[in-house]
Amino acid sequence: MSIDRLLTSVLRLYQDVHDDARTEQIFSTTTTLLTNLSNPLNVSLLTSQLLAAPAVWSRGDGMRAYYRIISIYNTAAIHIQRRELEDAKNKTPRPGGSLRTAAWAAAVIKGADNLSSRWKHVLVLSGILMGLEGGSRQSLSSGMRGTLERAVVTAANLALGGGGLHDAPAGPLVMALNYAFPLLSESSRASLDCDGLVPAVTRAAFGADGLQDGLFLSAIDLDVRQTGQRFMWPDSSPTFHLLRQLEQRPLVSGLGPLSKLLGFAIQHARHTHVVLQAQDDMIVFTEKLLRHWQANKLSELEMSEEEVFLTPETLQSTWAVLWQLLKKIMYGVVAVLQPVVARSLLDYHMRSDIVAPIVATKSLTVLRNLYFISSRNGSDAFQVYTFTYLTSLDTLARYADASAAFLRGICPASPSAIPPHPLHRTLDLFYLNVAEHLPLHLPPETCDALIVQPAIGYLTHAAPLSPRMMELFEAAHSAVLSVLSCPHNAPITVDLVPFYAETLFSSFPSYISPRQFRVAFKTVMQVLSPPFPISASHPYLAETLLEMVRFRSSQASQAQLPRGRDEMQSETPQEPASEQSTLVLTLIDALPFLHLSIFEEWMTLTALAVGEIGDPTMREPAKRRFWEVLSSGEMDVERAAIGVAWWGTRGGREAVLYGTSRLVPPDRSLMSGAIVSEPEGSKL
Repeated sequence: MSIDRLLTSVLRLYQDVHDDARTEQIFSTTTTLLTNLSNPLNVSLLTSQLLAAPAVWSRGDGMRAYYRIISIYNTAAIHIQRRELEDAKNKTPRPGGSLRTAAWAAAVIKGADNLSSRWKHVLVLSGILMGLEGGSRQSLSSGMRGTLERAVVTAANLALGGGGLHDAPAGPLVMALNYAFPLLSESSRASLDCDGLVPAVTRAAFGADGLQDGLFLSAIDLDVRQTGQRFMWPDSSPTFHLLRQLEQRPLVSGLGPLSKLLGFAIQHARHTHVVLQAQDDMIVFTEKLLRHWQANKLSELEMSEEEVFLTPETLQSTWAVLWQLLKKIMYGVVAVLQPVVARSLLDYHMRSDIVAPIVATKSLTVLRNLYFISSRNGSDAFQVYTFTYLTSLDTLARYADASAAFLRGICPASPSAIPPHPLHRTLDLFYLNVAEHLPLHLPPETCDALIVQPAIGYLTHAAPLSPRMMELFEAAHSAVLSVLSCPHNAPITVDLVPFYAETLFSSFPSYISPRQFRVAFKTVMQVLSPPFPISASHPYLAETLLEMVRFRSSQASQAQLPRGRDEMQSETPQEPASEQSTLVLTLIDALPFLHLSIFEEWMTLTALAVGEIGDPTMREPAKRRFWEVLSSGEMDVERAAIGVAWWGTRGGREAVLYGTSRLVPPDRSLMSGAIVSEPEGSKL
């Protein structure tokens, strides 16, 4: 059949709706015609008729048909460009002639006329832009490429309608722009109607054409079966098949580029309310995602329990695929949230004292809803997440009322009880991590009710700790220490310190590593020392705690402790430590904070404690740490002067380095280098 007759035939077929086989034939024939027509008027006619054809647009195929239109023009453009290169290489014109690439592109653009909707034009124009300029092909002159880019942007802006979607479906329009966006120049991108693009992308990404509001998570529960003590979700199940289909959707498979497109639109939107609405859309989507996950019985498994309660086939196939998709969703949402937070630092509407805490609160709400994903295997350890999280915390921490309101909104239902559901414990972990950053501007009673009380349940948990419970235990310690570190919390510190100190002692070394114990106790000693007000109202509290450490060190085990989780993750080699050596190092760490009246006495007592460490490999680090405290500038001028005198003329050096007791009472005045009478029987 000749090309002209084939054109007539396919134009006639365009006018009716056909079955799948005939529709597939129509698409194939259209691709052939676009590649082989030599008359530009026929190319324009074919494009114009295709964009209005009931055979394509009235079948209800949805995104599949829209994707096929892009694919047809992408494929045709590649063939046209390749044929032109072959003709130039062979220097032999084809029989019947052929269109050059620029002329063919111009004919297609002309065919995108007023007989069809603008959003359909974006499908065609994006397809030829991809085919001619994608993959570093650079088939067009700069002028023609600029014309094509402007055509894409103009059609998209007209389809968006200045901010509303009207008759333009968001899915196909956003899909086409997602493919075209990386190929647009900066000037073309700047011409996009970002106020209209933001709601279009959020609707397409989260709605029926994209992630379907996370419904796939709750649907999985229908196919989960229990075999003995294990759960099985087979890869032959309908829900896994649907999950695979969801992954292959253009807006889901292209979620990374789509987040970049939406991020660009958020950065360049003219009106602030558009950005705030996008943030609200993210809250709605992530809340649905969290709710659907909670409805799934597999959410009842902690990560450490998965190998016990899931079959090996589930772990290796369906389970792995599910979490790969969830992480992809989390990365995409956070990548969009980051420009919202960044804009809140620059947009004068968003950084006002009224709007700023609201934006920060909503950003943290989104991150909380995603925390069941981001807390898994350190998935939150990337720069975009860190910036979004810490910036939102820094903003929220400046507003006491907003901080308290946010904590009340997400506070555990029973602060003193540990929830049985693993998902609720994961949300508690997010809560404690956030609460750690907020006590500076909160009143003491609020700190006690919203930070200390929720943390106490995890501090006093006596059962063996799973990896998640260990994270909660450490987060609870950090939250309590942050409250203690605020000077205005002195009214609750007096009652809290004895309880917390006892918790520290009971937790070490079973649940707390040597490094964690030392950091926690050092913080407590700093809080109880000048210039904190509690040092004046309760001057003996710090020394009481030191006595407890000294007494325990004399009776502590000298066996070497195994390396903790934080030490194994550290790149710095860790020196061996025992329970006894850790307690002695804790005494040394506290020296720079002691009141002057007891400072020299406790240097002497600490030096004697160093000598009591039986193992030389653990005693040497204590000696080095003692010297480091004296010489590294950790002490202020007054304590440093007392320390130098004690070390040089009062026997401190000998006591620390050699374990001798040639210590001179502090009331004897001696010049530097003086000869001191030795006790009978001592050795020089």
